[in-house]
Amino acid sequence: MVDLKSQYEKIKDVVNISIQEVLDTNTYINGPQVHEFQKSLEEYLDVKHVIPCANGTDALQIAMMGLDLKPGDEVITADFTFAATVEVIALLQLTPVLVDVDLYNMNISIEGIKKAITSKTKAIVPVHLFGRAANMEAIMAIAKEFNLYVIEDNAQAIGANCKFSDGTKKKAGTIGHVGATSFFPSKNLGCYGDGGAIFTNDDALAHKLRGIVNHGMYERYHHDVVGVNSRLDSIQAAVLNAKLPLLDEYGRARQDAARKYSAAFEGHKNIVAPSICDICDCHVFHQYTLRIIDADRNGLMQHLLDKGIPCAIYYPIPLHSQKAYADSRYKEEDFPVTNQLVTEVLSLPMHTELDDEQIKFITDSVLEYLG
Repeated sequence: MVDLKSQYEKIKDVVNISIQEVLDTNTYINGPQVHEFQKSLEEYLDVKHVIPCANGTDALQIAMMGLDLKPGDEVITADFTFAATVEVIALLQLTPVLVDVDLYNMNISIEGIKKAITSKTKAIVPVHLFGRAANMEAIMAIAKEFNLYVIEDNAQAIGANCKFSDGTKKKAGTIGHVGATSFFPSKNLGCYGDGGAIFTNDDALAHKLRGIVNHGMYERYHHDVVGVNSRLDSIQAAVLNAKLPLLDEYGRARQDAARKYSAAFEGHKNIVAPSICDICDCHVFHQYTLRIIDADRNGLMQHLLDKGIPCAIYYPIPLHSQKAYADSRYKEEDFPVTNQLVTEVLSLPMHTELDDEQIKFITDSVLEYLG
């Protein structure tokens, strides 16, 4: 699904030098590479505070810890996403409230959010799924009306822009009260292990988050808040320092590949391809995900795998149907879009190194099966 080896070959000199600096200085935790990355990412995102941490799941959990949410508080999020989003809500003994998604963009339904709000609701967690920015203007308006926190799950969409009705743009992950991202190797900005970060423009919240990631310490052996051990190590920061200047270039490569995919599938009666405009910066295509309608999606998947083409179903089971998160509050009729998507979606290879020959082989193979 990704080609990290070819990507590495293009930047190996810079990466190797950066990693060697860590080895030479023995600054493996909170070394200068971490601080350099933090400052560079703050500048790139135009956000006041970036707090690096150990992984994207930790980033979400720590963001919620920093907001002082209490057990039993309700947190609204999307039913169609990876489990980490709801996992951290449950771990903190908050009450997850799953809502359906929009068929067009597969992001959380604005109407679904409105219907789910109760007197116990304290936060909304929109997920910028597959690299496409959610409707943050509408979500922030709802949050303001009902005095709710917004925690952006930006694990799949770093570099994407959210456009507002007044023409302004802001980076996904920087619009809510706090945002979280992952630097898992396959992400658009990925390291060579685990890594994550939290974003906020709130000075007081940033201060608290910095304590939480480091055992609740601001001064060594003085534990002022309940914390965790979640730090981005210097070697991973060194890799990210090499990649961050190329993030927009990586995004354009993914968008170019998406256009070529979609052009090949245009007009096919069994394929709904993700939309992409001529100048697209709201979607950075962490995944290129088709909807296969009135055809055998699973048969197509096996056909591609038999031809050596990686493909995957993200996601095959809705969160409301997962054993860990099943709840009598949920009714199947509340999730018509999610229940439809899990039977239709299929993600094709998407990465910065896709070339025209590969894309043609993949698209020809899809069309060969579907006719």
